[in-house]
Amino acid sequence: MTNSTFSRRQFIKASTALASTLAAPGILRARGASEKLQLAFIGTGGRGGANLGTMTKDKNVQVVALCDVNSRNLGVAAGRHSSARTFADFRKLYEKVDDIDGVVVSTTEHTHAFATMPALKAGKHVYCEKPLTHNVHEARLITQAAAQAGVVTQMGTQIHGMPNYRRVVELIQTGAIGKVSEVHVWVGRAWGRQSPQDAAANRDIVSVQERPKGKSTAPDYVDWDLWIGPAPYRPYDEVYFPGPKWYRWWDFGNGTMSDLGSHWIDLPFWALKLDSPVTIEASGPEPHPEIAPASMSAVYEYGERGDMPACKLTWYQGSHKPEIWNQGGIPKFGSGVLFVGEDGMLISDYNRHILLPEDKFKDFKRPEQFIPDSPGQHQQWLNSCRTGDPTDSPFSYSGPLTEANHLGNVAFRAGKKLEWDVKKMTATNCPEADQFLGREPRKGWSL
Repeated sequence: MTNSTFSRRQFIKASTALASTLAAPGILRARGASEKLQLAFIGTGGRGGANLGTMTKDKNVQVVALCDVNSRNLGVAAGRHSSARTFADFRKLYEKVDDIDGVVVSTTEHTHAFATMPALKAGKHVYCEKPLTHNVHEARLITQAAAQAGVVTQMGTQIHGMPNYRRVVELIQTGAIGKVSEVHVWVGRAWGRQSPQDAAANRDIVSVQERPKGKSTAPDYVDWDLWIGPAPYRPYDEVYFPGPKWYRWWDFGNGTMSDLGSHWIDLPFWALKLDSPVTIEASGPEPHPEIAPASMSAVYEYGERGDMPACKLTWYQGSHKPEIWNQGGIPKFGSGVLFVGEDGMLISDYNRHILLPEDKFKDFKRPEQFIPDSPGQHQQWLNSCRTGDPTDSPFSYSGPLTEANHLGNVAFRAGKKLEWDVKKMTATNCPEADQFLGREPRKGWSL
């Protein structure tokens, strides 16, 4: 049995089983602003520590449980929240702790879905760091599970909650530059498989071109078997840990495409109401079976959406850049998004945006603000857990965004332009791409 055949069968089986395992929608009642929200935090270092610190600024958040495979990180968090129960294995947390309203997932990318799914099945609210899942199949399963659970969800794309993106979306959706059929998204980060010289020039945090041979001993404060989780087992090596070294390895992450794509493609995905691409094509160095590339490009073609025309979105990372950028035709933002419309262009990064050509728009009257400002992604999720109101980046939105980002890597690894059937969840012209859509988890792990 091939991996691709198994992946399709596993997805269908898992998807069918969801309806019978999920809690009834609306299991959690809304809580008043003065009532304690009881939360569990899975992952307490790095992003997890930042999420924990930010959310507990809300005086009505109570930390009920903490979980981390890194005992140092867990110890620091437990020292600040002494009443919380502590765990190394989140499977044990879900077995032993039920007095929670919501779960904050800040683990490595390859365990996101496995830490998130039990919460959805139990009818708990979930905040999960980006990217939402490790692969396409997981993204679809989590999206479906969240829809059926009827709980409050949010993917941690913090830039989504900042004012700049909101003002850009308002401009695009009110036709400031006319109908948009072309978008370019580029990021300057070049991390991944490359020469030691390029890694040094690109300020990569680790230089590696092949899987290490031999075995090393994991630090005594890390449970390496739990860290590996659902991924195929491999011996510890310092090229994987600490994070985010792991994110370049296909077994654990998806490189820059899914990581920063979660932030940068978020803007056109929101502004242009993108859904599922019709075709995806990628280019770059020869794909490596283990390691994501430092530099690459991907082209997505989207069909018409309501009154919005068909659209082509091109992603560039590392040394790849839009030709108009190379020629100096636009401001040279290190990373950015360029919308090309019938009546002009708009360039944006996280904090600023410019209508182009500037002379044409010098007297432009901005539309009235119609997207409310956010209290921030963390606080918005906490507020919504209390009120039941939707968040700005629920899994119904961030799931398809994550899925599309993963498809850029699938096209890259398959080495062929994909014709994507969103309902059947397969590239109809490229069955060999199926092996990159999902995988069988290691024994002891399941969704």
